[in-house]
Amino acid sequence: QVQLVESGGGLVQAGGSLRLSCAASGRTFSRYAMGWFRQAPGNGREFVATITRSGADTYYADSVKGRFTISRDNAKNMVYLQMNSLKPEDTAVYYCAAKGGAGYYTDYVQYDYWGQGTQVTVSS
Repeated sequence: QVQLVESGGGLVQAGGSLRLSCAASGRTFSRYAMGWFRQAPGNGREFVATITRSGADTYYADSVKGRFTISRDNAKNMVYLQMNSLKPEDTAVYYCAAKGGAGYYTDYVQYDYWGQGTQVTVSS
């Protein structure tokens, strides 16, 4: 069982930056690939970024590539999403998710555990 708690969301102007954090409970955090997803009002849950359990490999949605960076610290049971050059279309609730396995995963149905989400609002 893994419990996830996101933080770091807020209101930012277009072009600004935010860093989201996700704290995971449990002693087996390093066994899980991690992902970030987002959901805007009226839309489905959208893949943003994922990282393998070792942190060696990452993968991004085209819409955020070059602007967002996912990272993790297995010693602290933390995963991060650094978001730069934010755009109004990045406005959404951002969710952290965990999936047991050796690869990385881009489909939300693959994930086993989810956080409660954190709101990111980018004003124009």
